[in-house]
Amino acid sequence: MLLRQVNLPDGREGQDVLVQAGRIAAIGPQLPVPEGIEIIDGQGCLLSPPFVDVHFHLDATLSYGLPRVNASGTLLEGIALWGELKPQLTQDALVERALSYCDWAVAKGLLAIRSHVDVCDPRLLAVEALLHVKERVKPYLDLQLVAFPQDGVLRSAGALENLQRALDMGVDVVGGIPHFERTYEQGTQSVKLLCELAAERGLPVDMHCDESDDPQSRHVETLAFETQRLGLQGRVTGSHLTSMHSMDNYYASKLIALMAEAQLHAVANPLINITLQGRHDSYPKRRGMTRVPELMAAGINVGFGHDCVLDPWYSMGSADMLEVASMGLHVAQMTSQAGMQACFDAVTVNSAWLLGLPDYGLAVGKSADFVLLQARNPAEALRLRAQRLLVVRRGQVLSRCAPATAHLNLPGRPEQIDWRLAR
Repeated sequence: MLLRQVNLPDGREGQDVLVQAGRIAAIGPQLPVPEGIEIIDGQGCLLSPPFVDVHFHLDATLSYGLPRVNASGTLLEGIALWGELKPQLTQDALVERALSYCDWAVAKGLLAIRSHVDVCDPRLLAVEALLHVKERVKPYLDLQLVAFPQDGVLRSAGALENLQRALDMGVDVVGGIPHFERTYEQGTQSVKLLCELAAERGLPVDMHCDESDDPQSRHVETLAFETQRLGLQGRVTGSHLTSMHSMDNYYASKLIALMAEAQLHAVANPLINITLQGRHDSYPKRRGMTRVPELMAAGINVGFGHDCVLDPWYSMGSADMLEVASMGLHVAQMTSQAGMQACFDAVTVNSAWLLGLPDYGLAVGKSADFVLLQARNPAEALRLRAQRLLVVRRGQVLSRCAPATAHLNLPGRPEQIDWRLAR
């Protein structure tokens, strides 16, 4: 195919993009048209690389209301509710819900997901189900799995053995949740143990770390230390990091420097962090999301995750990473042009780097994976939650959507047809 007159996220306008044999063959203005290929008029719309979600829970998604609704809306009730649901899970239901969510994702231009999968159930039903889903969706979506001990790798009996079994079965990443261990000392011990396990196996690490309003929850400090001690630089991610929102500035400045020195990646989950954190506050209420602008300014790679959709922790969501990025820019007050671009990058190029996707990006020779958005630039895409007109993977169209338009016929005003008025 040849896409005519598209804008690119780096600011280039009116570009043509030629796709041949599933790869981007050329980018430039007014490219010649090879014989016998489809021509798509981009009409000045934004061509973006696919969206990437670096933090999700595919085993829990679309389970809202099972076996009951989270009445308090808190993180801890969500964890307790998930514990109630686990004995009732079946592999078929897990597979069906996960596949349905992947359908939603593709329609929204989301073609790569890192999902944490709970390994505290000795049956490892969720692990088996998501490994099956990973193979099913492989032709159209990259799925990475993290072995996640939801109840604590030391706190939950048999969790370490279960986690190792999950890695033996083909799970990609070592996970953890140090702040949920019984004591701070056990949390520190779990970080050391899990990083050593990852180093032995040559695997990346992605830990739920300091998802708390407690400024004394500082396990990411240990994570940065173990990363350097074991030579894991560039392979370790700290997810959530919400305690940093409550820390004093002096300590946070020291911590951010340590994280940068260790080349940690960081993940914020704007929709969920703003929903679950600050629940013990009256007023003023803390936002809870980690210090995204400060982390970025220090050179730390920051990605945004959706985290939850219709599950025990979150009663909303639709696989829309533009909604995630929009919440991120609002919570972090990143409303400058550079800030909005950085939030767009947090759900595209930053997250692709974090996942280590080797063939990602709008460049000649890369795989022809992209999304045509009904917007002229990233800021407008965020503002409008732009319609995904076209979703392409390896040169094959996976999804098409008609342009959104508003037809206005108002007294005293000329008749208008304007897509910028439609949502």
